[in-house]
Amino acid sequence: MTVTEIRKHRTADFADEEARLRRELAAVYRLVAHYKMTDLIFNHISVRLPGPEHRFLLNPFGLLYEEITASSLVIVGLDGELITDGPWRVNSAGFVIHSAIHAAREDAQCVLHTHTRSGCAVAAQEGGLLPLNQMSMEFYNRVAYHDYEGIALSNAEKGRLVADLGDKHSMILRNHGLLTVGRTPGEAFKRMFYLERACEIQVGAQSGGGPLVTPPPEVCEHTARQFEGDHSDDDYDNTGGPDLLWQAMLRQVERLYPDYKD
Repeated sequence: MTVTEIRKHRTADFADEEARLRRELAAVYRLVAHYKMTDLIFNHISVRLPGPEHRFLLNPFGLLYEEITASSLVIVGLDGELITDGPWRVNSAGFVIHSAIHAAREDAQCVLHTHTRSGCAVAAQEGGLLPLNQMSMEFYNRVAYHDYEGIALSNAEKGRLVADLGDKHSMILRNHGLLTVGRTPGEAFKRMFYLERACEIQVGAQSGGGPLVTPPPEVCEHTARQFEGDHSDDDYDNTGGPDLLWQAMLRQVERLYPDYKD
């Protein structure tokens, strides 16, 4: 195969991969809207495109999540500036958080950030996320925290944000909201869905006014390891769930919002 043929083949591969990522990211935008985790036209879900350059798919500024389609997603660089031509603009200031994480974490192919009611409520609590329920324990000692510094407009905050995230895949931005990363859009969505659900359970449990029960630390850690696939010889095999979940989510989007892939 000649160099020209190799380049054409690689370009075709990149084009196919970009088309797939556009569909998957558009599906996640629709799912976030469906499960009422949006902040109107604000917030972002970004995914890195294949290739040596740091280029990302992002929502065009002004569209509701329920309006996002595969073709409406725009391409931006690490600075948040629009790369592709089109009628849309981007909220580059809001991309500060995403660009910092994408640049620092090769595994953070998708970054998802929300301002939900329950997520913001837990982000305002000194104790952060508590191990009150099985869903919460997936994140036991596995969620990072970043102190509030104002609206995320400053490049100077990037280093501190990345340092606080470390190697974790979930973060509570204090007095702000929630953030998850994933190797795929589906993985980032799954983590956000259950982080949000854990926050909802916590706020609901606290509203009862009575004492809260938490399992012993060793039980919480054991449960977190089970979520990671670290099973003992006595455990039943529970692998394959994330892939099955993502396929179910795609079927839901296809059924309810078939225009997402346009």
